Amino acid sequence: MSGVKRKRKVLNVKQKLDILQKLDNGESASTDAEDVLNEGNTISHSAALQSVETLLDFMGQRGWDYGDITAVRKICVDIRQEMNKQQKQRRITEFLKQ
Repeated sequence: MSGVKRKRKVLNVKQKLDILQKLDNGESASTDAEDVLNEGNTISHSAALQSVETLLDFMGQRGWDYGDITAVRKICVDIRQEMNKQQKQRRITEFLKQ
């Protein structure tokens, strides 16, 4: 991956101060820092599903073990269930807005 540059996420001053204040109060701030740094690094369910399905195709072509393929299929099912759950929540929200 030479030549590929990654954009580095850096905490701003306010975020750093908030984390330092929590540390001073004896609280754990590691998850706060991770949450801030991971903002924007999410992938949509449809993109994740497409990636996993591509992986399944690859595994099938290469003759991978049935147990491994089954485990990846389970990931597809989990992603679809989450997509359906979020879609249902959006429909309810839209209905209640009317």
